[in-house]
Amino acid sequence: MIQVDHITKKFGKLKAVDDVSLTLKKGEIVCLIGPSGSGKSTLLRCLNLIEKPSSGDIIFEGISLIGKKTDLSLLRQKMGMVFQQFNLFPNMTVLENIILAPVKQKIMDRNVAVEKALNLLSSVGLLDKKDSYPKRLSGGEKQRVAIVRTLIMNPDIILFDEPTSSLDPKMTLEILNLIKKLIDLNITILIVSHELGFVKEVAKRVWFLSDGYIVSDTTSKEAFESPKNKELKDFVANVN
Repeated sequence: MIQVDHITKKFGKLKAVDDVSLTLKKGEIVCLIGPSGSGKSTLLRCLNLIEKPSSGDIIFEGISLIGKKTDLSLLRQKMGMVFQQFNLFPNMTVLENIILAPVKQKIMDRNVAVEKALNLLSSVGLLDKKDSYPKRLSGGEKQRVAIVRTLIMNPDIILFDEPTSSLDPKMTLEILNLIKKLIDLNITILIVSHELGFVKEVAKRVWFLSDGYIVSDTTSKEAFESPKNKELKDFVANVN
C-alpha cells in the first residue's frame, strides 16, 4: 500500500528524517515509537505531504506522491489523518466540521453526508453533541469528532499522530478503545504513540525511530519481549 524509498526531511541543517525506507501493507496495524524529537511526527506528516520530503519518494497505491502531477485532494481522501491537537474549526459545529470535506470536495451531497455523519456520531456516543461547538467539548470528545471526520471519507489508511497526548488517563482510555474498534474494520492504520501498553496490544509491527533513523522494524512480540536492538531494548525498559 505504501512504499517509502529513502526519504529525508531537512529543516535547515537538521535532518528530522534521515534516509528512511519502509513498506506498509494493506490491512496492517503498525505503530511508530521512539524518543521525543526522534522524527516520528515528521515522518508521519511526510507520508501525506503535509511536510514534503527533501529527497526520496513515497509510493501510495502504485502512485508516486512526489511527482508534480500528484492529486493531493484525492490523496487526502484516501489517507486520513488524526492529529494531536484535533484541528477542528472552532467556528463550526461538530456536524459542520464532519461534513465539510465530503461536501466541499463533492464526494457526497449534503443530505447523504449529514446522514452518514449522524450515524458515525451515534456510533461513538456523540450524537447529542452534533450542534455543539468545539469549545464546548472535552478533549476526548474533540478527538472522537476528529476520528469521525476522518472516517466519513472512507479512507484506505488512517494516520494517527499521538492521538492521546493531550488527554487525561480516562479520556486516553476512551480513545484507545475507539481505535481498537477501528482495527476490526480492516482499515490500514499507522499510529505514532507513546502508550506502549496499547502498542503492545494492537500492533502487528513496530517501527522504532531514533535521531531520524528507523533502527528497528520488527513484530510487536519481538519488540517488547526479545528486542535484538539495544537502543530499542533500553527505550522499552526506560518507558516501562
